[in-house]
Amino acid sequence: MLEKNFILIILGQIISLFGNAILRFALPLHLLGKTNSAMLFGLVSACSFIPMILLFPIGGIIADRINKRNIMVILDFLTSAITLLFSILLGKMDLAALILVMLILLYGIQGTYQPAVQASIPMLLSKEDLVKGNAAINLVSSLSSLIGPIIGGAIYGFWGLYPILYVSILCFALSAIMELFIKIPFEKRVHNGHIFLTGYSDLKDSVLFIKKERPVIWKIALLTASANLFLSSLIMIAIPVIITQMLGFSEKTGNQLYGYAQGAIAAGSLCGGLLAGVFSGKQNAGRLYLFLITAAAALVPMGAGLFFSLPGSVVYAIIISCCFVMCVTSSLFSIRMLSYLQLLTPEHMLGKVTSCTMCICMCASPIGQAVYGVLLESIGNNISFLFTGVFVILLLIILWNKKIFQEIDTLI
Repeated sequence: MLEKNFILIILGQIISLFGNAILRFALPLHLLGKTNSAMLFGLVSACSFIPMILLFPIGGIIADRINKRNIMVILDFLTSAITLLFSILLGKMDLAALILVMLILLYGIQGTYQPAVQASIPMLLSKEDLVKGNAAINLVSSLSSLIGPIIGGAIYGFWGLYPILYVSILCFALSAIMELFIKIPFEKRVHNGHIFLTGYSDLKDSVLFIKKERPVIWKIALLTASANLFLSSLIMIAIPVIITQMLGFSEKTGNQLYGYAQGAIAAGSLCGGLLAGVFSGKQNAGRLYLFLITAAAALVPMGAGLFFSLPGSVVYAIIISCCFVMCVTSSLFSIRMLSYLQLLTPEHMLGKVTSCTMCICMCASPIGQAVYGVLLESIGNNISFLFTGVFVILLLIILWNKKIFQEIDTLI
């Protein structure tokens, strides 16, 4: 039985993440449609992602020292106000610069927001319900990401960007209001000295804990960073470019089909979250590397479809099918890893250790996005070789590091 306050967090997340999903779907797509530049698309995506990575550790420190409910409420209200300001400025400033600033703020706020959510879960649920709780949060995120792009693609295709902005403003405001009623256990911690010195000390403690006491966390974080560098970044940049520019669809149809593809990606995460919840009692970590291999292998059919120049509709069907499988297995992997991380970390360090680990995992994504944006603009129709090469590299990395997962089994 899930706790009442945890249910309120889930409801708030549903509303907030839906607004976030349609906004983060529409803004880069709007930029790509107006400029037709894969390189600009990749560079803006990469730059906007950096603040999220940098603010994740800070968000973890804040989550350990400030009431987590207040963090969620303030940041949702702030996001609503920023989106309103963006809608006023749209058309009055340089489009690329305005979208870049907006995405930087959105990702930066998420980097501060999500550690508060993740650190709340172990405080509201028992150890036995921890995997189910993480699976539930993942399901909410996946469901929002499933519905958001599908609805966002339809709205954007017919009416443009402004209706999406207005819906997002309302979502963030409603989420903040709902979160006012959440009660999360909080014990105010006294900090000694200057707030920045305290923050630095907390960050140092979390890094030392990961490196000295739980080095397996460091190893898993680096492996996940490699997967983000080669796999996640490729999907984020290549899929919209392929669907909207390389398969022969009209602009309107391409935008809508990209929305459906994003929905397939989210549906895979949703399915993975459901499976993780159903099999939450099975704690064997030794074979988790197989999930990563399966996710990487999904690149091969996509590359083959592009190499043999199959009809656009066929390639599109292959892409959404492979993305679905990729996200099922990736979701199963990430939910398990987050649960193991929470089990291996003392309660008073959950926020900062989780956020530091997430920071390490995500740090390679902007590099990958920027590189893939440049590569896609350079190699043109030879993109199939890129998919195959990435699969081979990832397979070698995963097999080289598979003993890490056996080490986890000895610690939990």
